[in-house]
Amino acid sequence: MTDQIAAKQLMDPASRDKEKRKKARKNFWTAMLFMLPAIAIIGFFLFYPMFKTLYFSFFVVNSRGDTISFAGLSNYLYLWESSSFRTSMKATFLFALYTVPTTIIVSLFLAVITNEKVRGIPFFRVAFSSTLGVSVAAGATIWLILLHPSVGVFNNLLAGIGFDRIGWLTSSTWALISVSITTIWMNLGFNFIILLGGLQNISEELYESARVDGAGYWTQLFKITIPLLSPTLFFVSVVTIINSFQSFGQVDILTGGGPNNSTNLIVYSIYREAFESGFFGTASAQAMILFALVLILTIIQFKFVEKKVHYQ
Repeated sequence: MTDQIAAKQLMDPASRDKEKRKKARKNFWTAMLFMLPAIAIIGFFLFYPMFKTLYFSFFVVNSRGDTISFAGLSNYLYLWESSSFRTSMKATFLFALYTVPTTIIVSLFLAVITNEKVRGIPFFRVAFSSTLGVSVAAGATIWLILLHPSVGVFNNLLAGIGFDRIGWLTSSTWALISVSITTIWMNLGFNFIILLGGLQNISEELYESARVDGAGYWTQLFKITIPLLSPTLFFVSVVTIINSFQSFGQVDILTGGGPNNSTNLIVYSIYREAFESGFFGTASAQAMILFALVLILTIIQFKFVEKKVHYQ
């Protein structure tokens, strides 16, 4: 063993660098061997469909998934001129505008109040996080009953206090708002747990020092809590934005994209175009536009928003 150490010390720098590169290559291929099953699964279920979708977006594809002829950019030009696609994009952006800020703000509020050391607070933590265990189908069905135009709880309450009933799911004005409320409720559980975990990782000593210096509750909130919680808030905002552009189940159950395409979000539009109309080419083009849109928004967040994040 001593002779091997002495031999390594006598090696010239070039030989040592060569030995390091050889060892690094060996470690790399060993790691790749262990990662091969995961890479194969991800490649088959993620990358292959993505490249297949990109391929289909440049072709005319029949309802069986067979390419008929090369279309070039025709599918994208068709979407550019399509009024229904523009309506779908508008509904998608409005939906994200309704759901993302509201979900984050409400989740943060619930996390802050349940982070207090008050008797009975564990019950409320369980209650606020309970939506995490509710599937999209079950959650949407619950809200379908609550928002029913004639027997729904909300309309019965409105009628009981003398207001007119609202067509929550049958009115073009209210349908998107109703789907947004449902989505906010379903996303609260996940965001609440993540934010509460972030709050509990903030050292109590910082608050004690602030109180000694005379800082009040709101000063502590905006000078200590939110800055130190910014990495968690950044993560939650990225995930929530991505989820808002991928919402499907609640739209399908509550409104089916209607009325008058007011809730025909882009993911639901892709579904209808491909599996109801059989136009896989234009559906694939919509999917690639959605992919590019989410990618650009994520890059913008990491480029600009992350600069305001305080990592410790």
